[in-house]
Amino acid sequence: MAIFVQAGFPQMKALIRPALFALLLLPLSGQAQFLEGVEYTRLNPQPVETGAKVEVREFFWYGCGHCYALEPHLDSWLKTLPKNVQFIRTPGVSPEWLAHAQAYYAFETLGLVNKLHKPFFDAVQAARQTALPNMVPFSDEDSIAAFVTRHGVDAVKFREVYRSFDVGRKVGTAKRLNGAYQVRSVPILFVDGKYMTNANIAGGHDKVPKVLDFLIKQAAAERSVPKK
Repeated sequence: MAIFVQAGFPQMKALIRPALFALLLLPLSGQAQFLEGVEYTRLNPQPVETGAKVEVREFFWYGCGHCYALEPHLDSWLKTLPKNVQFIRTPGVSPEWLAHAQAYYAFETLGLVNKLHKPFFDAVQAARQTALPNMVPFSDEDSIAAFVTRHGVDAVKFREVYRSFDVGRKVGTAKRLNGAYQVRSVPILFVDGKYMTNANIAGGHDKVPKVLDFLIKQAAAERSVPKK
C-alpha cells in the first residue's frame, strides 16, 4: 500500500503518521506466510489415496539422520492433525534400503507401527554411530527379526509377514510412488499430491510442520472450489 503525503500540509501529516504506524502494527492475516518456490514447490498433481481427506505423504528411511531429526517434530504435529487430513509414511526404496522398507510394511501389516516404528528408528540410528562407513545396520531379515523379538514380537510370525505377498506388494507400490514423485533424497513431504517441502527449503526441521499446515489449508481450499 502506498500513502501519498503532500508537502505543506502539516495537519494531514499529523493525522496520517499515527494511522500509518497503526497499520504497520496490524497482523498480516491476509498475507501468505510461505512462498511458492521458496518454502515449497508446486508439482504436476499426482493421484492421492485418501478420498475426501487431504493427503500428507512423507518419504523416509530409517538410516537417514535427517529423517530421524525430523521425526520428533512430526510426532508432535501428528497429535494436532485435523480430521480432514491423513498422514502416510512411504519408505524410500534405494536397493540398500529395501530391507527397511519391508520392515516398515511388516510393522504396518501386524498393526505394530506405534509400537515398533520409533524403537527401530532409534536402534538403526544408534547402530549407525558405530558402524563402518556405508554400512547399513539391520539390513537383513535375521537382524530385524532379532530386534522385534527383543520388543516382544513373535519372530516366526514376523518372518512370515516380512516375506509375505502383501508386504511385497506394498514395497512394489512404494517403488512406483518413489518413481512417480521423483524422490531423490529423504526426508521429503508432499501435500495432496501437488505440493512438496522438506527441511532444507522450509528453513529447518522445526519449520516443516508450519509449512505443512499452510499447504494443507491451501489444498483444502482448492478442493472446495467447484470443478468446471
